[in-house]
Amino acid sequence: MENTFCAFSGHRSLPRAAEEQLPRLLRQRIASLAEEGCTGFLCGGAVGFDTLAAEAVLSQRVRFPQLTLTLALPCPEQDKAWPLRQRERFRAILEAADETILVSPEYHRFCMMQRNRFMVDHSRMLICYLTTDKGGTAATVRYALQRKLPVVNLALALE
Repeated sequence: MENTFCAFSGHRSLPRAAEEQLPRLLRQRIASLAEEGCTGFLCGGAVGFDTLAAEAVLSQRVRFPQLTLTLALPCPEQDKAWPLRQRERFRAILEAADETILVSPEYHRFCMMQRNRFMVDHSRMLICYLTTDKGGTAATVRYALQRKLPVVNLALALE
């Protein structure tokens, strides 16, 4: 797998205003990247920002049919404890994705971090929604910056 993807990382819990505005910002950013020749997108498949990002990629396929969505999942059945509505959205994304990569064959304490590092290691850019310096998204952004990946934080566009 080459580093030809743009990856997404963001918080699971989003403020209502961000949930309403992020789909438009994501579609705009994805369209710009597609026009620049980036066609592969890598997403972790979690609730919140990941869901919005995956749905935005899928929605842009009407305009850019060459777009691909690869899900990098931390472990099997990551959605088993999610509310029904979130599981249904996840299953729809899973069915529409071009490829699914299972980063760990079973759940373990570090499988989310392992998934996040996998996405950074296989991407040329990270689009995120980051509002705090703690948690998995913050660690992913720090790792991306250490790896010299360009990082676009959509939270800054909502301030």
